[in-house]
Amino acid sequence: MQRRNLMKLAAATGGAALAGPALAACTASGASDGKLLLWTHTAGNDAELGVTDQIIKAFNDGQDTYTAERESFPQDAYNDTVNAAALSGDLPDLLTVDGPNVANWAWAGHLQPLDVPAEITDEFLPTTLGIFQDRLYSVGHWEAACSIFARESVLEAARVRIPTMDEPWSREEFDEALERIAADTGHRWALDLSTADIGEWYPYAFSPFLQSFGGDLLDRSTYLSAEGALNGPEALAWGQWFQGLFTGGFANPESPIGAEEFLQGDAAMTFMGNWGALQAMEQFDDVLFLPPPDLGAGPKIGGGSWQWALTSTADAKGGNAWMETALSDEFVAEFANQTGLIPATNGAAELTEHYGPDGDLRMMMDYSRSYAVLRPETPAYAVIASVFTQYAGDLIHGGDVQETLDAAVAEIDADIEANSGYGF
Repeated sequence: MQRRNLMKLAAATGGAALAGPALAACTASGASDGKLLLWTHTAGNDAELGVTDQIIKAFNDGQDTYTAERESFPQDAYNDTVNAAALSGDLPDLLTVDGPNVANWAWAGHLQPLDVPAEITDEFLPTTLGIFQDRLYSVGHWEAACSIFARESVLEAARVRIPTMDEPWSREEFDEALERIAADTGHRWALDLSTADIGEWYPYAFSPFLQSFGGDLLDRSTYLSAEGALNGPEALAWGQWFQGLFTGGFANPESPIGAEEFLQGDAAMTFMGNWGALQAMEQFDDVLFLPPPDLGAGPKIGGGSWQWALTSTADAKGGNAWMETALSDEFVAEFANQTGLIPATNGAAELTEHYGPDGDLRMMMDYSRSYAVLRPETPAYAVIASVFTQYAGDLIHGGDVQETLDAAVAEIDADIEANSGYGF
């Protein structure tokens, strides 16, 4: 799965999300010259670009009203490129958007709602649909799911029970498993958490642990404050536990990106996304993909990834027609086959090697359906992600838990107030 980097959006706008009213003029004119320009964030990713090109060819060959073509950008510069194009009134017709960005880009005036038949979108995993204030703005071909990668031989050596979806590890059992693994297996670290990945990884991977404690990044009853959700008793318990993973010597505060410690044998387990599953299967013949622990409020993992959307300046009829072609099971399955990621529909899963009913990664689809939590669907998320990453890093390196969480809440709430609640 591609790494996320929503902090670029906040940085590009001085720490606050783009102002919706300021960009409201970026609305579709409805005019069409028959050309549809597509932007993607996948420059250099031949597998994903290859599938996108297949969709473009099928669309262009299937009708004579529109001609679609694409431009691709490096992911690290992509959000800045889109923001600059919006400000200059030079957006393409369709573009890829990371799921957590949908609310911000819709509110800012970048996107227009989709008009794709419900019989198509109803088949998609809920977390692959970009919805803001009850309107559909984007749809993704694939989803990702995090799980605990472990080796059966290592767990057996440490006398640790292998968890299941019916009976995941409790917090106490997970803590005991870490202690046994650290004491009995000879690995330098019990758990690899890829802490060097300071982009979108922190809110995507670590806030589900917070949610499993019963806390959250934001009070979702109002979307107007993080008070109580990010610094209440449940969040405080999460922060103390999370910090203890590092101060207790179970996880490396400076672990490299991409489960490298696990793959090299330095760590006994890793919390990792299914984009790394095929490599782990190639390296270890006894690798297991285990459900996340239940830390009190049920197992949780992050949901919502890259999706296709129609810009506010697009030819709506042509853009929606392209979306209908793109969202066929054939292309959903091809993305999964090329990337190893979770197909967004059951029909597509049947066409894949790994995600059919008997596929060796079918559990990832089950984890996504059962455990996935979207990051808060608010334009404030760009700032929330940046703030959470900063202060989770402070926790990892020993900062006072209550003071750290209170400071995070203060920054998030100040941004929301400065933007008049972002429409909530």
